[in-house]
Amino acid sequence: MAAESQEGVPTRSLAKPGQRPCAPSRRGDAASAGSHKSPYDAVAREYAEKFSDEMSKKPKDRDMLARFAREVQGRGLVCDMGCGPGQTAIHLSGLGVKVCGLDISHPMLVEARRLHRHLEFVQGDMLSLPLADNSLAGIIAFYAIVHFPPETLARAFREMARALSPDGWLLLTFHIGNETIHVEEFLGKRVPMDFVFFPTQAVARAIQAAGLALEQVIERDPYPGVEYQSRRAYVLARKHGT
Repeated sequence: MAAESQEGVPTRSLAKPGQRPCAPSRRGDAASAGSHKSPYDAVAREYAEKFSDEMSKKPKDRDMLARFAREVQGRGLVCDMGCGPGQTAIHLSGLGVKVCGLDISHPMLVEARRLHRHLEFVQGDMLSLPLADNSLAGIIAFYAIVHFPPETLARAFREMARALSPDGWLLLTFHIGNETIHVEEFLGKRVPMDFVFFPTQAVARAIQAAGLALEQVIERDPYPGVEYQSRRAYVLARKHGT
């Protein structure tokens, strides 16, 4: 039976009886994520120290999260995918949204739980989400596709669409471009990584192909002295009710 929020709107729970609200509903997928090693495992504490307050420096991020919050508030659970140490999840929670975080890096989740003890965080792979069909009122994914090879985007967006409930919302951000930047060191440690940039229209088409309707697409210039100097895109999309 659906629970009711304080606003009286029926909400869906991710959990089976006896599970936590954000507990994985696919045991195999959760186990697979648990065995996966992420480059961020080695720099989780350094990343948390550097980026935990980044929302205070990015007004457009805050504006888009406020718009998203108005759409999903009181409708159920939102998942912050690729949540890292939880800096975006905690901001959204402060806007009155019921939110949990998902990341493939266990050490990053340790940081998230240390910093935000009242929020739930779960380990999972965005290409095979450990979440039930139609279980989320919304998804945010802030730069969460930055390490995805282009050929995996379609699968990632299909998984997001599967997990969203009818009339559920997606807010995605990413770096705009066609290049892949390879680094051998990150945050002072030897951590080889590829950072992948995407053309805005290519991402928008992939989201539409997954069955989501575009509501808003915005591009912006980078904030000087605050972030890497690449142009950024925001895509707000919705899963039509059925």
